[in-house]
Amino acid sequence: MILIDKEHTNKECSLAIVGGGPAGLSAAARAWELGIKDIMIIEREPYLGGILPQCIHSGFGTRIFNEELTGPEYAQRFIDLVKKTKIKIIKNTFALSIDKASKRKIRILTTNKYEGLVNINAKSLVLATGCRERTRGQILIPGNRPAGVFTAGFIQRLVNIEGYLPGKKIVILGSGDIGLIMARRLKLEGCDVQGVFELMPFSTGLKRNIVQCLDDYDIPLYLSHTVTKIEGRGSLSSVIISRVDNKLKPIKGTERKIKCDTLLLSVGLIPENELAKTAGILIDANTQGPEVDENFQTNIDGIFSCGNSLFVNDLVDNVTDDAFLAAEKAFAYMNGKIISRNILVRILPGENIAQIIPQKIYSLGNVSLWVRAKIPLKNAVFEIFTENIRDGFDKKPDNIIENKILFSKKLRFVFPGELIKINIAKDDFKDIADAANGFDIKALLRIK
Repeated sequence: MILIDKEHTNKECSLAIVGGGPAGLSAAARAWELGIKDIMIIEREPYLGGILPQCIHSGFGTRIFNEELTGPEYAQRFIDLVKKTKIKIIKNTFALSIDKASKRKIRILTTNKYEGLVNINAKSLVLATGCRERTRGQILIPGNRPAGVFTAGFIQRLVNIEGYLPGKKIVILGSGDIGLIMARRLKLEGCDVQGVFELMPFSTGLKRNIVQCLDDYDIPLYLSHTVTKIEGRGSLSSVIISRVDNKLKPIKGTERKIKCDTLLLSVGLIPENELAKTAGILIDANTQGPEVDENFQTNIDGIFSCGNSLFVNDLVDNVTDDAFLAAEKAFAYMNGKIISRNILVRILPGENIAQIIPQKIYSLGNVSLWVRAKIPLKNAVFEIFTENIRDGFDKKPDNIIENKILFSKKLRFVFPGELIKINIAKDDFKDIADAANGFDIKALLRIK
């Protein structure tokens, strides 16, 4: 952790927002609309928009703007909104660490080449730092280390911003949305896309991207396959593909060599939260983002999280919705309207659920949960229930809570690539909180 020196130059603001991508811009625009006039956006890049400037495909904004936009167009809408205000934008600036200086002051240590180290003191902070891609090293593919192995986002920038092709014969590992979109993009540029190979027995991308990016361009999708070796000296020459069993282990005898000069990795995104950790913010093991309550507030009072730094979203419209909420709750916090920190319910992911947000709820009211399924299911039921839990400090039999379903909702289809939003009415949530009585509860998905 970097210690904050009080002798550094100090700047003051009411609301600081770290990140100038779609989440940060949306939060800033909403906060200004609410009446917060002293807002500061801290952005490490020389431009605003985050990842969106390189996402030149359409499909953005259908809910927020009621029209279909490209990524640059979507970002520009919010850049224009922000530039019409007096929101301070500090670009080319890294946020190094966060410190809760006092009950009502959060200090962010920043640096840039013009001012050196600067403390930005804010009453409230919204973290909108986005996410990063998993790399080859994180998925442990054996073999040589030749040139020609790239992440999907890097190739997207290379092609759409820099105007370069990574190669001509492409193999794609992973069916994440950026990989699917780049399969189509590279095919349109004349590349030979040999196929998309997915470790899981189902795609991890949006269904619409499977249809529009693969099916419409005759690009094959191979489920339950993975790359087991990378070959080539100096530059990539081929990869070995193997089928995997139900434990995701390569099956001997199924290996086949595919000649290629480019391996594109689309193997998942990870919320970027190294900055959050400097403040002692609790990170959820399932989402890799901060643990938050129904207000998107972390365990540190006055620090909120939204967008892909909280959990990886499938649609930018959802990012904007969550950023609006984070801004509204930061505004409420600064006006003394978020004060209760007595936990009512802590929700844990159970069977067939990979992620659930928020993880804890402090106040009675209407509650919205974001849920990601582990596997595809048809005719599913989402349930919240208590299980046989015994008080850790009192082992008497009468302190056991029996299994009890507290809430259920029927869902026709669920897919891992598509987040599920579960809305729980105030009265239903009160019943859940009363029944849980301070114990953790679990959520699950099952076939009805």
